Amino acid sequence: MNFELAHTPIEYIKGVGPKRGELLRKELNIHTLDDLLHHFPFRYVDRTTFHTISDIKTTEVDIQLIGKFKSIQESKTKNGRRILTGLFYDDTGSVEVTWFQGFKLIKDYIKLDKTYVLFGRPNYFNGTFSFIHPELEEKSNAEQQVASVLQPVYSTTEKLTAVGLHSKGISKIIQNALELIKGKWQEVLPLKVVEGHQLISREEAFLYIHFPQSEEQLQKARKRLKFEELFFIQISVVWQKMLVSQNNKGFIFREIHNHLRTFYHQKLPYKLTNAQIRVLREIRADVTSGKQMNRLLQGDVGSGKTLVALQAMLMAVDAGFQACMMAPTEILAQQHYQTISEMLFGLPVNVKLLTGSTKTAERREIHRMLEDGSLHILIGTHALIEDTVSFNNLGLAVIDEQHRFGVEQRGKLWKKNTQPPHILVMTATPIPRTLAMTLYGDLEVSVIDELPPGRKPVATYHVTEAHRLRLFGFMKSEIAKGRQIYVVYPLIEESEKLDLLALEQGIENLQRAFPLPDYQFSVVHGRMSPEDKAHEMERFVKGISNIMVATTVIEVGVNVPNATVMVIENAERFGLSQLHQLRGRVGRGAEKSYCILVTGNKLSSDAKVRIETMCRTNDGFEIAEIDLQLRGPGDIMGTRQSGLVNMKIANLATDQHLVQVTRDAALSLYKDDPKLTKPEHRPSLLYYQHLYASSASYAKIS
Repeated sequence: MNFELAHTPIEYIKGVGPKRGELLRKELNIHTLDDLLHHFPFRYVDRTTFHTISDIKTTEVDIQLIGKFKSIQESKTKNGRRILTGLFYDDTGSVEVTWFQGFKLIKDYIKLDKTYVLFGRPNYFNGTFSFIHPELEEKSNAEQQVASVLQPVYSTTEKLTAVGLHSKGISKIIQNALELIKGKWQEVLPLKVVEGHQLISREEAFLYIHFPQSEEQLQKARKRLKFEELFFIQISVVWQKMLVSQNNKGFIFREIHNHLRTFYHQKLPYKLTNAQIRVLREIRADVTSGKQMNRLLQGDVGSGKTLVALQAMLMAVDAGFQACMMAPTEILAQQHYQTISEMLFGLPVNVKLLTGSTKTAERREIHRMLEDGSLHILIGTHALIEDTVSFNNLGLAVIDEQHRFGVEQRGKLWKKNTQPPHILVMTATPIPRTLAMTLYGDLEVSVIDELPPGRKPVATYHVTEAHRLRLFGFMKSEIAKGRQIYVVYPLIEESEKLDLLALEQGIENLQRAFPLPDYQFSVVHGRMSPEDKAHEMERFVKGISNIMVATTVIEVGVNVPNATVMVIENAERFGLSQLHQLRGRVGRGAEKSYCILVTGNKLSSDAKVRIETMCRTNDGFEIAEIDLQLRGPGDIMGTRQSGLVNMKIANLATDQHLVQVTRDAALSLYKDDPKLTKPEHRPSLLYYQHLYASSASYAKIS
């Protein structure tokens, strides 16, 4: 498509105008002709098949009937609501049709002697089928209007429907838009790519996606448009990665044996797993290569990522550099600080903690030591990236739980030295390979896929409210053994007041079953001050309280080896990866640990899959794959901020093969023409600029 035409304001399309244009902007975020053509149908209906009234057997599908009206009359319901009812019949029987609005238009339109095509989804009530607000058309008109065998159905809104932009109205203006640009399309994919992957032309793809004449045409259109969408995302990611690796020289860590060797032989808490050894080799290769390391370290909860990160930081210290570790919360930063300080006890390595609540005098001392180089490792929250924090020679930055930080925050760490430090990004949320390849395509990926020796899988069970007394009995028996227990409630912002009531009610019930002074509680939720939260957590960590009742604020970063039971209330309200993260809070000691999922009796099909998956497997990567299929990429890993959620047609869960294929194609194009300067690649460059005009990644390429 000609790019100038693509930017045509929506009101200039035939059939739109200022009023409809304004509504399309507000309701569907459709501003231009290009936006309109990317408003794809969400399903298609076959309008070539007709049924008889006696054929109606289900309310699951839309059906099409041919017949006449025997009668049409207006009446009122008991509560005074006006309704219009017609009796529609054919040779095999009759069916009631009801309208709750638009009476005058419908009464004027229906003539008892005329034949109509009725299209809609049947309702079933009191043993009979009926239709509410079906589409209706005179048979002669309907025969002329079948523009395609599979008719598109578009998402719309009440306000748009009120101005005639129901699915059929949207279909009509898309037809007008396609007519406007007929023969003016420009190919945006390189010809080699189109031919090599047997893709149809762009013009055909948009025609067939909106008005397919066959299932085959529809599949060809989908393949082409998915390919195009993923290809340009991959170009963005590949270019970023290549430019970073070319433009950013990395510090070379020459001497990396002194403290690292001492730590390895004298302080290592357990024998490293093969996966940890493999990842450390990958990191060592990076930091000695002369190129800046940008590596994503994926590892399930408890797989030993912190131990790997610590050894990477010791490589930096041995080579004469400083290292830092940034965590998303104070609790997690403190946890890392305690763990790392304990592991390094006795070694001449200075470690400090910097968070929002660090006292001014201590903060000054940290700044002084950072600047004169006597502070080797700094652990903290995003307080680390404040302008006042100045390192003497930062060589490695570790970022924990990357998805909690934006790209800008990662970028600020880059500026903490004259050339960017090596970056190691860690996440305990396993990411399916296709999602990692697309989300973090600018990073090399390392995976720790083994648990350290002595860590036992957590046994997971599903119970309903009926088993509450047995659950309490089990909790008491674990506490009698000297163990501690988490009880977690969901907290969802839309109903925060209701959820707090549920939490308070839950605490009351627990306190009746576990009375003071025999049992002690810690309570933590999002409405509490950081000081109160820290105090309550401290009581649990020290073993003063037996039961920690919390909302999901404990999802990340509490390490209590003595806690062996995780009870998750209303487990059906949690996402799969969230359930898995919560389960990872137990099983950190030598004792057998349990995760109990408590739900109501009625579960949606998705909730059943989530609960069944949790009970069946502890494998975070398998869980992540299922989560991706259930939720799509939009919610996982906070990708709503990544731009990927703007995908109109591709799906990272179901189009994994295409993700790989388009990545290979993008890499191949990069090798052939790194700056897209060849004449045959100019349309691809222009389209890329059109797509990413407002984003930083475009600037990097152009």
